[in-house]
Amino acid sequence: MSQDNSSERPTALITGASAGLGAEFARQLAQRGYDLILVARRAEPMYVLAEEIKKHSPVEIKVMPADLSKSEAVSLVEKMIAQTPTLEMLVNNAGFGTNGRFLDVPPERHTEMLEVHVVASLRLARAALPGMLHRHQADIINVSSVAAFFPFGSVTYPATKSFLVSFSEALQQELRHTAIRVQALCPGFFRSEFHDTLAYQDNGFDREKIPAWLWLTCEYVVEQSLMSLSQRRVICIPSRRYQIISSIIRTRLLRGLVKTVTGLLIDKYR
Repeated sequence: MSQDNSSERPTALITGASAGLGAEFARQLAQRGYDLILVARRAEPMYVLAEEIKKHSPVEIKVMPADLSKSEAVSLVEKMIAQTPTLEMLVNNAGFGTNGRFLDVPPERHTEMLEVHVVASLRLARAALPGMLHRHQADIINVSSVAAFFPFGSVTYPATKSFLVSFSEALQQELRHTAIRVQALCPGFFRSEFHDTLAYQDNGFDREKIPAWLWLTCEYVVEQSLMSLSQRRVICIPSRRYQIISSIIRTRLLRGLVKTVTGLLIDKYR
């Protein structure tokens, strides 16, 4: 499947598009009339997703396998962006988690996380902005996490997600006199393949230990993201429950208590 860049339809480029939020962004943006460029390490799930979407939405879809922990792969995506004058949406969604103490995780996994969450998101936003400014209206969504406000229990993951929040806020401030909208999407737990990796399974992660009321669906998270984007909210925390939790966490008087309780839970379940 190839993309016709002469099309009047806007284009959305989505990283981490093989499953989870990335796949759901692809579905909902296709319904809104966007042509798609799907980027992820695994090609086959993206081709399956593309066929699924085209049954319901008459859009053009390009599949681009790329491991964004590799600089040369990011360069290829940057070139794709430069060759797509209709690009009006960038969703920096690619990411992964690790389960274990800082010293138990191989150092290369920490650096790979920095490359995917931080470096790739920064580079792709930088590559997309010149064309977006030329088109006068476009959107950048950086998929962060409520963990950005909750730096306990893990080390590198919340640190990288915190960067995406600060980066999004600063970039939107810089672009405040333009029609470019920037968002840091900060969901809590949502049902996807995210926790199915060996890193979680080998460390005994069990979804059943997480209260059912804390789990969101990908459909809901993406719906809330796109709605918040239309309202120009830079930080989007889907669901009232997580908005309340994040507010509590950021309250100085309660932060110490949350930290203590979290430490006890981590020690219990690890």
